[in-house]
Amino acid sequence: MRDSRPHLIDSLFSNPIETSQESLSKIQHQAIALVQLNHAVNMLLPEILRPWCRVANFRQGLMVLETANASWQMRLRYEEAKLLSTVRIQILPSLSSIDIRINPVLAKKQALHTQDDDSDRHCLCLLGGQSRHLSLRSAASIRHVAAQSEGKLKNVLERLAKLAEDSPEHMPSPKIEASPDL
Repeated sequence: MRDSRPHLIDSLFSNPIETSQESLSKIQHQAIALVQLNHAVNMLLPEILRPWCRVANFRQGLMVLETANASWQMRLRYEEAKLLSTVRIQILPSLSSIDIRINPVLAKKQALHTQDDDSDRHCLCLLGGQSRHLSLRSAASIRHVAAQSEGKLKNVLERLAKLAEDSPEHMPSPKIEASPDL
C-alpha cells in the first residue's frame, strides 16, 4: 500500500541508502546519471543524429532513447546494433537492449533551437543549412484551399500562404533614383 503520510523535509533530502523510500536525492542521482549517459551516448552517435535523439531512461538493463519522428527513428535503428555493443563495452556493461521511442516534443524543441528570429517567416530551413522559399503560385494554391476550409485549418493555411509574400525574393527591390546634381 502506498505511504501517503506527510514526511519531514529532512527525510526527503536524506541519503537514499539509509531509507527505502523514494527520496529527492535518489531522484537527483538518477537525473545526473541520465544526463551523463545522454552526453556519452550523444558522442557515440553520428553527428547528424545528435540533435534529434536523447536518452530518456535507463532501467533494468534497458536504455530508452527518444527521437523526434519516425524518419529519425529509422536512422537510429540502423545504428542500434553498433550503439548497443559500443555502449556495453565503454559505458554500461549491464545494458541488454535499446528501446527507441518517438517524442514529437524533440522536433519542436529542435525547431525552436535552430530557427533565427525572423527566418521562419519567409523560409523553411533544412538540416544542411539550405532554405526553401514558397513560390507565389504555391501560395495562390494554398489560398484557394484556405478559402474552402474552416477554422484553425483556414488560419494555418493563410499564414502559410503569407510566407510567400514575406519572402525576400518576392519583395519589390527599392528603386534608386539618380540625383539631378550629378
